[in-house]
Amino acid sequence: MKIAILGLGYVGCTAAGCIASQGHHVVGIDVNLGKVETLNTGKSPVYEPGLDDLIAKARAEGRLHAVTEIGSALDDCDIAIVCVGTPSGVDGAHNMSFIVQVSRAIAASVRPDRKTPLTVVYRSTMRPGTTEQMILPIFRSVIGEDCEKLIELVYNPEFLREATAIEDYFHPPKIVLGTIDGAPSEKMVALHEGIEAPIFHVGIREAEITKFVDNTWHAVKVAFANEVGRVCQNLGISAKQVHEIFVSDTKLNISAYYTRPGGPFGGSCLPKDVRALQHIAADTGAQTHLVDSLLRSNDAHKHHQFLQVTKDLQPGARVLLVGLAFKADTDDLRESPAVDMARKLLDAGYALDIYDPQLRPESLVGQNLGYAYAILPSIDGLLVDKTTAEARDYGVVIATNRLIRDLALPGRRIVDVSAIA
Repeated sequence: MKIAILGLGYVGCTAAGCIASQGHHVVGIDVNLGKVETLNTGKSPVYEPGLDDLIAKARAEGRLHAVTEIGSALDDCDIAIVCVGTPSGVDGAHNMSFIVQVSRAIAASVRPDRKTPLTVVYRSTMRPGTTEQMILPIFRSVIGEDCEKLIELVYNPEFLREATAIEDYFHPPKIVLGTIDGAPSEKMVALHEGIEAPIFHVGIREAEITKFVDNTWHAVKVAFANEVGRVCQNLGISAKQVHEIFVSDTKLNISAYYTRPGGPFGGSCLPKDVRALQHIAADTGAQTHLVDSLLRSNDAHKHHQFLQVTKDLQPGARVLLVGLAFKADTDDLRESPAVDMARKLLDAGYALDIYDPQLRPESLVGQNLGYAYAILPSIDGLLVDKTTAEARDYGVVIATNRLIRDLALPGRRIVDVSAIA
């Protein structure tokens, strides 16, 4: 295939060298004359280990060149990959001026007699919704009613780390291909042929948000590690050894567990230990701002879920809450998010039933007993058995865990707050 790369920074130059090395013909396009001239001499405009060799070989074999203007460069291209910058604006949002400029330029260059659509791929990080709400309207306004016949829009985030970018290009953790309708893009599948990685064919907004989620998670990990490190240093503890212990746990700590969006955390361990670490950090002057935000974030999620389950509910409606303990197969109510949900529903005036077969008020003891009756003093009158739960008419059934599988509730509106689709 013939591929155009628009923007010859780190991402664009790496893509140009790697794609050309796969046997494709590549034209690099950048308004910076210095970058264009450097690439045309067989060198990379940016330093990245191994990239000079890829570019020199591609130039020598006639598979790579660069120009400063689009002109007719896209006429015989199969794919145009946009790699221009989206720097931070003064308000923290991305500055989209380069995206707008390059989109207009591409749209203006698309010939109306193209035999196949030009696949226009964006790799620049940008706000979810940008493709549908800004880029597509630009193409439609310039090209007109034949827009969808002449172009295919794809969002394909890159996962390159500087200094290991070539290795990352050919061995990525995943390949994400977002399209307007979520259907696979044949040209992009062909472009990634030979690269072994999980491929996700998704809607364009799911693809657009991927880099935000990934990079913010990396930032969270760094900040968390440094906060723990400060606490350790202030207490004379080896942060290195604590880290070795932490990362050795690939069952829970370094795994997919606890990263699935769903219910808030609760139970007898997480909330109290977070509070205790906050106290230790404050007492030693460690300033753990990330840790300090965890309980507030958890409370915000509890309220968010309450608003979600009640948004279409009539005042005074009867509600069934399935699962009151903090997880299934236990009767532990301590700091259970479901208890907070029950309290909020009662405070809002809803008629509440609770189904949790493991829960017997007469068996609650100690702190579990005190917590249950302090938050839900009417708990004895709220619990219903399986027959009642299945027979009554409810405005909504709220599932907090897998106990919902025990009930036959055909035709009921069920909201599973243990997972977010």
